Amino acid sequence: MTVKDGTDSESSTPPSSPKLDCGGVVGAGGGTEDTAAPGGAEEDGGDRRKHRLPSMVNLYRGPGGSELSKDVLNNITMFMRKQRKGTIDVWWLYDDGGLTLLVPYILSTRSQWSQCKLRVFALANRKDELDIEQRSMANLLAKFRIDYSDVIVIPDVAKKAQESSKLAFDQLIENFKAPGEISEEDEGVLISEAELLGQREKTNRHIRLKELLVENSKDSSLIVMTLPMPRKTSVSALLYMAWLDTLTSDLPPFILIRGNQTSVLTYYS
Repeated sequence: MTVKDGTDSESSTPPSSPKLDCGGVVGAGGGTEDTAAPGGAEEDGGDRRKHRLPSMVNLYRGPGGSELSKDVLNNITMFMRKQRKGTIDVWWLYDDGGLTLLVPYILSTRSQWSQCKLRVFALANRKDELDIEQRSMANLLAKFRIDYSDVIVIPDVAKKAQESSKLAFDQLIENFKAPGEISEEDEGVLISEAELLGQREKTNRHIRLKELLVENSKDSSLIVMTLPMPRKTSVSALLYMAWLDTLTSDLPPFILIRGNQTSVLTYYS
């Protein structure tokens, strides 16, 4: 039995314990090697470290071959370096076959991320479903032998966002709003008032999710979240990108993942 996928809509219910079945095993691996000393001579650990940094500086360059700053270089190579103790926060919003959960779990088994604990966040439609959803998620993780430190169920994602958060979003899209009716040449380039009105509930949901991310995950080492699925016929590219920018800005390193609703989680009874 394979994991039964949910719908691809943002209005779908939170992931619940899926039906299970035999399937494939997904794995990942990798690592880095020290740069050899010039001339092939083997040197001690201190000398190898001296040679490693220049090799990274030469490997990654900016436009026109310009040298990158240390901060940019550190961001590019973060998955190659040993991470300090912290958490990998997984926001599993919709059932996508389990990919959003599997990728961070594989990361946590790598030596670079071995000191980071896995925390799983899920959504509940009502407060009286909190205990049921939490037990269901914990049982699911136990079946797949996924080591985690905590399961947190969020009940109030549909709550009205704060005025300050709405104002920040309005400022983000201010230069891309159409003053009136959108012409054919501006379609897809500007955001109409009609679109904002039709998508107000989803916009509020993404703004509210940002508030929850700041509240729960602002100090995490890495955030992994299910990628919201765009609707080509109902939401413009500009508004969709504004949602993503709102979710990810001013937060720790962020990975958005969307599976194709094919099961990637397997257990053997």
